[in-house]
Amino acid sequence: MTKTHSFWLKTAIALQIVTGIFHLLSFINNPEPKNESEKQLFDLMTNYKFDLGSGFHRSMEDLMNSFSIAFTLFLFFSGILNLFLLRNDLPQKTMKGVIMINFFAYLICFIAMSILTFLPPIICTGLIVVMLLIAYLRTNTAIAND
Repeated sequence: MTKTHSFWLKTAIALQIVTGIFHLLSFINNPEPKNESEKQLFDLMTNYKFDLGSGFHRSMEDLMNSFSIAFTLFLFFSGILNLFLLRNDLPQKTMKGVIMINFFAYLICFIAMSILTFLPPIICTGLIVVMLLIAYLRTNTAIAND
């Protein structure tokens, strides 16, 4: 890949890894309830176990942690994989396909974050989507010029 195309992909990779680190830091945070209602909510989220069938009993906190871990792993996996593929100097057409797959995966993630979460993950996934789109378009024009 040429420098102009790889710049945008490198920026997307950096955003993927930095977002993963930010999200990983959320496991360190232990919010304290501010009032009696929040105390009851925190207690239920931690201690009330749903019967999920086949002997699985999980709290809402368990479910939220599993989603959080999955999102963090998605960010790290895609960022590291993209970095590996970029450093191995794949043909433009192959990188175009890789970037397109990333773009659509992160676009779906961005839509879900926009509907279901709050500002920081919306901004982070949105920036990743924009960088991947620019990288894809720049790769597309490079292939047309070849």
